[in-house]
Amino acid sequence: MDPDCPAATHVAVKEGKILSVGSVDDMQGWGDFEIDETFAEKVIMPGMVEGHSHLMAGGIWDYTYVGYQDRVDPDGKFWPGVKTIDDVIDRLKEVEKTLAPDQPLVAWGFDPIFLEGPRMVKSDLDVVSQERPIAVMHSNFHLMTVSSSALKLANYVADMGIDGIALGEDGAPNGELQEMAAMFPIMRRLGVNWREIGRAPDSVKAFGRVCNRVGVTSATDLINELADEDVIEMTAVTNEADYPVRLHSMLNGLTQTPEETCSRALELREKSTDKFILGGVKIITDGSIQGFTARIRWPGHFNGAPNGIWNIAPSQLNDLVDILNAAGIQMHIHANGDEAIEVSLDALEAAKIKNNRPDVRHVIQHCQLADRAHFRKMKRLGVLANLFANHIYYFGDKHAALTVGPDRARRMDACRSALELGVPFTIHSDAPVTPMAPLFTAWCAVNRLTESGKTLGEYEKISVADALYAVTLGAAYTLQMDHLVGSIEIGKWADFAVLDDDPEAVDPIALKDVGVWGTVLGGRKFQVQ
Repeated sequence: MDPDCPAATHVAVKEGKILSVGSVDDMQGWGDFEIDETFAEKVIMPGMVEGHSHLMAGGIWDYTYVGYQDRVDPDGKFWPGVKTIDDVIDRLKEVEKTLAPDQPLVAWGFDPIFLEGPRMVKSDLDVVSQERPIAVMHSNFHLMTVSSSALKLANYVADMGIDGIALGEDGAPNGELQEMAAMFPIMRRLGVNWREIGRAPDSVKAFGRVCNRVGVTSATDLINELADEDVIEMTAVTNEADYPVRLHSMLNGLTQTPEETCSRALELREKSTDKFILGGVKIITDGSIQGFTARIRWPGHFNGAPNGIWNIAPSQLNDLVDILNAAGIQMHIHANGDEAIEVSLDALEAAKIKNNRPDVRHVIQHCQLADRAHFRKMKRLGVLANLFANHIYYFGDKHAALTVGPDRARRMDACRSALELGVPFTIHSDAPVTPMAPLFTAWCAVNRLTESGKTLGEYEKISVADALYAVTLGAAYTLQMDHLVGSIEIGKWADFAVLDDDPEAVDPIALKDVGVWGTVLGGRKFQVQ
């Protein structure tokens, strides 16, 4: 990723940093050295950077996977996808037999958009157990479906007037809950604690294994409560010599007042280490496109579904963005739908008019339905984009057929538009929503193939070189860490992905199949186990 030295035969490492890049002759002047030929038959590239993921990608496997696509867990175990609601129920029944009498049954990864027929409701889960509370988290983590006994725990009844509690024909809650305001009371009563999943030492270690398997050396935990005791535990785990990742954890911007969030973010910034980076804030505006909770502009959802749900009202977003921007705190703003993107950019524009902070790079996360006018505005404001390229493969067919229709689906996650209009960008997995695998994410941006094999948006394809830049230096730039990681240049951390083949030499359609030997972090080797 260094145009002055796009390829080299050797890299010299000293004290965990890159001392020299080039030929062995170039390095003679640095004094005595030893040559390590472990990777003589491999290809070294900058350690890949996952700009949007969550620590849950490690600990979520403590729950039962019921997703449509096949997955591999942090330890390499293969989990076949479930293709019908009956298959989901059968897997839940198997697990239910193994649980203690007072233990709730929690599953994750489910997505009704892939399954034909009516959506799963409480009566389907009641077949598994009438007594045991059951909760099935959808793959987007913006919705969940629960059983009748789980609804009773939170006293959810008809006509409560709470946004996100779906009702059946009888007017009573049907078991589907949308967005956190509706889900949290159930989660709390079932003991489903994303904070615990995120910061528990075993979960943090499992997340490290997830990253190592796919060549990632820097990754985000893109929303966390970051209580003092959590920060202490996470600092201890990440600073262990055998932990293979630099972790960037972002404070949840919606659980405190704007002033409290600002103060806490500045306090956390001072607690950063070389391997545990703090100080940014994550703000969630709308929900999920495939969950029909994203906020989208006219003409609305292709299948006529109502518009989505605001997790923060636009007026409150304006206040929060204004205060954080003035303090120089980087914001990562979740905005899937084009209405949410527009509202987010308006808030950033107003804040920048009052306090222009060119030293802070704010990022629109997901940014899926951004059009070229949005990208022009982002360029003008100095706002970055992190595009959810994996959606093209995993959800592209459904977006064209159900959520936004074929014309808008063609420009979803528009990497080429961002590139042409000069908006710095990266691409991501949102693991565990989709599997972390930057070479696969790059493959999605290059080929734009859906699961059925259709090309979704020929014009928005980018080159392999641009895609590889996006998952290395591009992602590092969105994290304000491009001076330390993202390229193999003198003075940066010696963080590398070690591959079996040259990703620029293989056919672009084979990019996702390039094997990963492992990683190097600060000069220390981590082979995939």
